[in-house]
Amino acid sequence: MIQSKVSITADSEPQIPYIASATYPTRHGNVVRPLIDSAPTFRRICEAIEFAQHSVWLSITFAAPDYQMPDGRGTLFDVLDHAVARGLDVRIIFWRPNPESSGYGQAFAGSPADREMLAARHSRFRARWDRAHAAYCQHQKIWLIDAGEPSETAFVGGINPTFKAFEPGHVGEGQRHDVYVEVMGPSATDVHHNFVQRWNEASERMLEDGVWGHNGDDELPFPIHVTDPRGDSLVQIQRNVYTGRYNDNHPTPGGLPYDIVAGERTISDQYIQAINAARNSIYIENQALPIPEIAACLEKALKRGVDVVILVPAEPEEHVRTARRNPDRKDFLAHIEALDEYNNFTLVGIAGPNGQGGRSNIYVHAKIMLVDDTWATIGSCNLHSNSIFGHTEMNAVIWDPKVVRALRHQLLSEHLGQDTSLLDDRDALQLYRKAAQENRLRGECGDFNWEGLAFRLNPTTYGE
Repeated sequence: MIQSKVSITADSEPQIPYIASATYPTRHGNVVRPLIDSAPTFRRICEAIEFAQHSVWLSITFAAPDYQMPDGRGTLFDVLDHAVARGLDVRIIFWRPNPESSGYGQAFAGSPADREMLAARHSRFRARWDRAHAAYCQHQKIWLIDAGEPSETAFVGGINPTFKAFEPGHVGEGQRHDVYVEVMGPSATDVHHNFVQRWNEASERMLEDGVWGHNGDDELPFPIHVTDPRGDSLVQIQRNVYTGRYNDNHPTPGGLPYDIVAGERTISDQYIQAINAARNSIYIENQALPIPEIAACLEKALKRGVDVVILVPAEPEEHVRTARRNPDRKDFLAHIEALDEYNNFTLVGIAGPNGQGGRSNIYVHAKIMLVDDTWATIGSCNLHSNSIFGHTEMNAVIWDPKVVRALRHQLLSEHLGQDTSLLDDRDALQLYRKAAQENRLRGECGDFNWEGLAFRLNPTTYGE
């Protein structure tokens, strides 16, 4: 098997180790800007599109044709059609479900009705549809502006243009909390490489209904140079890709060939390495409870004295409810319940005032982890088995204490309603745990006049 060996140019090995074998190397010289919640994220993406000079490329898993972009910009398709009208090269990769994955979210699958809608709009962007295997999905959510140009800008995360945009401070029914990250600099080249690999090998590209605005022979060249440095952050673009999905192991600029035919599990491996290396704090926001393999690592961290907070949807995912009812799935929940036996652990949900004297739960769709105020991963990868073992995913991993601390301050300010910028990471998570417990107790007494949004969840009853 041919594997790339990541080139490390830092002065010393970091506490959170690099992944030694991956499609994409760690790269210095990036500007990294985390973006919290959908309205601010899509506002920034739309601004980048409006300033684009050459191209707009994106990969979408779920999409609602009537989803409104912020500030009166119209729908997603309005934004893209306007970009085409300006002369930009606009390309989209949509996921097409298999029968086993049908109904798993609102996919724009290229159905006859979808294609009629595009024809009625006279949409001229180029699109390809791409399947995953079996019940899995192409779960990457990426935007790439001006690919290969000095202004190249990538956005990596998990937000889908499907649900009502969430404006921090304005809580209502159906809103979601989520996180994206903007990357400018050398690591944007790797998002470019990933898009080209996916575009050229999109599963439906030779089918009449598998493309829009072009034919299946329209291949893209791989990038040939690394984008110039723009900042100071060390970043690695990481992926999960299942075996046999791609065949072209053409290397990213500055990297070595990687045997992508054998698949890649860089994100999954990095989660384990980061948790095992944690010394003080682990802060997780995820749509799913951690699978047992990751929960076991978290328990070892708790035994070492690491403070751990996990933010999940207050209303559990259906697979959690199913596991709670199934005696054969007791081990899955037992690993999470075991974590709650440690005083330095908290499972948390968030809920905002609903204007009627109560609280409405805010769905947590983020997929991030922060460790020791020095390292973060942000992307599309959930901690359930589908993302870890089946979906195609992308995360951006950041080794930059300044960026990670600022992100922690911003997230906790939203969730706690308190400024934690003067606290270290351990003290901040202890404050989080205390505030969440107090809010839970007040809620149980019918008092929803909380400070912030966070409240403690009980792992032993979660999913009942």
